[in-house]
Amino acid sequence: MNLLRFELFKIFCKPRTYIGFAAIAVLVPLIQIALYIDGQTYIEFSLQNLKEAFDFQGELLNGYLASYIILATLYVHIPFLIALVSGDLLAGEAASGTLRLLVTRPISRTRLVLIKFAAAMTYTAALILFMALASLILGILIMGTGDLIVIRNTIYVFSESDVLWRLLSAFGFGLVAMWCVASLSFMFSSFASNSIGPIILTMTVIISFIVISAIDLSVFRVIKPFLFTTYMGSWKLFFEEPLALRDIWLSTGVLGLHILVFLTVTIINFKRKDILS
Repeated sequence: MNLLRFELFKIFCKPRTYIGFAAIAVLVPLIQIALYIDGQTYIEFSLQNLKEAFDFQGELLNGYLASYIILATLYVHIPFLIALVSGDLLAGEAASGTLRLLVTRPISRTRLVLIKFAAAMTYTAALILFMALASLILGILIMGTGDLIVIRNTIYVFSESDVLWRLLSAFGFGLVAMWCVASLSFMFSSFASNSIGPIILTMTVIISFIVISAIDLSVFRVIKPFLFTTYMGSWKLFFEEPLALRDIWLSTGVLGLHILVFLTVTIINFKRKDILS
């Protein structure tokens, strides 16, 4: 625990660590205020094809809807913010010339990797928790609470008492997905001597996988089940009725397996690495 605290101290002493928190602190209120000002236009546009068949009453624009919209942006900018830190944990030490000093200390390379990995997971958890609290608290303060309407292949309307646990569970699943991103960036960091490469490579992999998943070709349909990005959007399953628990656990398990694979590759590579810096 002392080593982990020291590693977290090193992380939070770097200015880049706070870029993610600053970005969330700016984006979340901006989205909330924009929805408060012009949210009715957004709702009317979303429901324009349904108003002839359904009569919608009540306040559909509320803090829960704003949090749901913010949650949908989790996979747009958060992976980059996470890669900024996790991609620097090993590569940054190599670039600054301190990695060689670290491995001469009386601690195994495997333990060193695990400590840095735990620090990356802790930072990621702090970032997602900050995002969840900011979106929920600000949304409720600005727009209050109410029922949540979700339009997918089916229209779901969740009562106010049935929404909060779904949002919290969805953010929890989002944390697992972002842990997968952090472990991928951490793995790339073990191969690099500066942090730029792992950050760019992480985003390249994520964007490429998302594109492959979006193109409906027979070749890509075969590859798609093996891509971790296929399962990152499964937080939406918490907003279906009945709850698809089997699919949720499957997605969580696949993401967890990817995290384990990425960590294993990192340990094997770092143990064999000839450290010259």
